[in-house]
Amino acid sequence: MEEKNSNYAYMLLCADGTYYSGWTNDPQRRQKAHDSGRGSRYTRARLPVRMVYMEEFADKVSAMKREAELKKLSHEEKRELARRYLEEHDGGTES
Repeated sequence: MEEKNSNYAYMLLCADGTYYSGWTNDPQRRQKAHDSGRGSRYTRARLPVRMVYMEEFADKVSAMKREAELKKLSHEEKRELARRYLEEHDGGTES
């Protein structure tokens, strides 16, 4: 059985229009945790949330560094990053 050691930095769009950034090694499980209100205190109060950006890394440290970079972006920079990501991956829009 092949073991995958990928880690991901991600960004969620919350119901109130804010963005939440995090990292995980299992994006589907993390999305379910956020959707059920167990992901973080921040997102629990801002449901529903939508995954609008995700980037894969080979190691945890790199994913955590990217998470920190995402948190420092302005709201407009996050919106543009999400827009580009969704156009490329979902063929859709942010909302």
